[in-house]
Amino acid sequence: MKSITIKGSQRESVGKVSTKALRNAGKVPCVLYGGDKPVHFSADELAFKELVYTPNAYTAVIELEDGQKFNAVLQDIQFHPVTDKILHVDFYQLFEDKPITMNIPVRLEGNSPGVKNGGRLLFRKRKLSIRALPDLLPDFITVDISKLRIGQTIAVETILNDDYTFLHPDSTAIVQVKASRTSVDDSEDEDEEGAEGEAPAEEAPQAEAAE
Repeated sequence: MKSITIKGSQRESVGKVSTKALRNAGKVPCVLYGGDKPVHFSADELAFKELVYTPNAYTAVIELEDGQKFNAVLQDIQFHPVTDKILHVDFYQLFEDKPITMNIPVRLEGNSPGVKNGGRLLFRKRKLSIRALPDLLPDFITVDISKLRIGQTIAVETILNDDYTFLHPDSTAIVQVKASRTSVDDSEDEDEEGAEGEAPAEEAPQAEAAE
């Protein structure tokens, strides 16, 4: 997984007065959990641009002025309700031998025959929660929709991976194609493919839409 470096300064005071002063100076108060004790530090708000405002998942390397370095993941973030400025960020420290839970973005690959025939593509899960060792965390999870026809669903059970564990039921729908008023029945195309000696696309198990 790609990593972003965040350079920060350790905070000597964590009271309301010092926190307000940091924010007025364009800094974000942060806390790193997961180690022997929490580490309080601050960093420029611009340092969080890629970590927060992109659809990709990243880990972070936190570099403090005193030379300390920590590998971490974003755990929680607070925004101002009006201005959307970042008010506070919590990180969780990574260790090579300890699995971590993260939400990983899903990337669709290929062109769905069902969509070509007028079906509606429903992207049910744009991110999937997985648990894995830090070195095995993927940048994104690829889902191939090149054989997805009208009425079919791709569920979690079809993309299981030995490197990480999905924290969703196997039947959880990721993406599906529903019929629409303008859609055309593509079963004839499937039959023609079978007649030419190619096996028709196997229908993935149907799943309820995620709430």
